[in-house]
Amino acid sequence: MRAKDSARLSTLRLLTAAMKQKEVDERIELDDAQVLAILEKMIKQRRESIAQFEKAARQDLVDKEKAEIAVLSAYLPQRMSDAEIQKAIETVISETGASGAKDMGKVMAALKSRLAGRADMGQVSNLVKSKLSG
Repeated sequence: MRAKDSARLSTLRLLTAAMKQKEVDERIELDDAQVLAILEKMIKQRRESIAQFEKAARQDLVDKEKAEIAVLSAYLPQRMSDAEIQKAIETVISETGASGAKDMGKVMAALKSRLAGRADMGQVSNLVKSKLSG
């Protein structure tokens, strides 16, 4: 507020409002994993909005959404490298004894808790699918 950074301030207000809303709706106290889930959901929404705004040739709105993503991303844990993700996938596959596509849900459930906020779960899902089918 003191820095007069109104774009950052409004984005942080949106984040706190989303967190409070979830706490009130579910009558719970949010833990770190739930806050990360909210952050990821908000970033995903903004990426989808950017795609729509680009189709509509609204560069002003694209820039606004990208700025919000930058602010929100600052609160996520550091992203894992591709090598770290591959290693985590291999570890979970060996731990669970997964052998085919039928075990994908079991592997993804274990990975989600380990990689939450640190990797794009869509990318992880594709990697697991290729590992289990190959």
